Amino acid sequence: MRAIRSCEEAQTRASRPGRRRSAAGRRRAGAVALLAALVLAPGGARAADSCAPLSFGGADYVTCAFDARRDDIRLYWKDADGKPYASFAALARALNARGRTLRFAMNAGMFEADLSPVGLFIEDGKRLRKADTRDGASNFHLKPNGVFWIGDGGAGVTETSRFLSNPPAARYATQSGPMLVIDGHIHPKILPTGTSEKTRNGVCVRNGVAAIFAISDEPVTFYAFARFFLESLGCADALFLDGSVSSLYAPELGRNDDLVPLGPMIGVSASAAP
Repeated sequence: MRAIRSCEEAQTRASRPGRRRSAAGRRRAGAVALLAALVLAPGGARAADSCAPLSFGGADYVTCAFDARRDDIRLYWKDADGKPYASFAALARALNARGRTLRFAMNAGMFEADLSPVGLFIEDGKRLRKADTRDGASNFHLKPNGVFWIGDGGAGVTETSRFLSNPPAARYATQSGPMLVIDGHIHPKILPTGTSEKTRNGVCVRNGVAAIFAISDEPVTFYAFARFFLESLGCADALFLDGSVSSLYAPELGRNDDLVPLGPMIGVSASAAP
């Protein structure tokens, strides 16, 4: 059986220290304003900030939102020498050498012990790993699972069988699982009676352009995380990226969770200031 790092039954991790709970109203107002500015701004005008904290259902989260029409959202796995980046710091250094600044990064799905991606992985238009449609006992195989993809001026979260039967023009794509929300409904196998609590991260896309990434600041159940995407972020489709190893790089929040070696990463970069 493959060594999928994020299989919850095989992973434990303490919650991150030092997280202070702020007033729920202030967190909610900040995040809602951020998302509204991104999704509703005419012509994709830039929001002042990309990331904001948000409380929902008694738990704290951080959300980061980017516009695929304007922001440079990509997937990264290996460096120029063919070695996995493995850390946000290594990715930031590589981008800096190209005159780019890393604005945001997050682990981009599940991976093997050698940091290779589990399931479909497309980088810069090249399919580096094929889709995994097999059954299995891991979170990844809790079907339906899905694909987060980025194209030219658009992005999406699509259930795997739909993605394969009608592939979008994706320059980047990563398969993960399970889907958290499908067509406006929580995954039928994610139940409110579930008790497993982990730090989790995931992604949804609104209006075909607004990629919204979220990470919990404390252990939460699958159901609580799915509800957060559906009820708080208003996502019709959302994908679970990982649990326990979930990590965020957000310089504007002073956040750099370089805690364990990571496989593929999502990164948003911009031209470095002269």
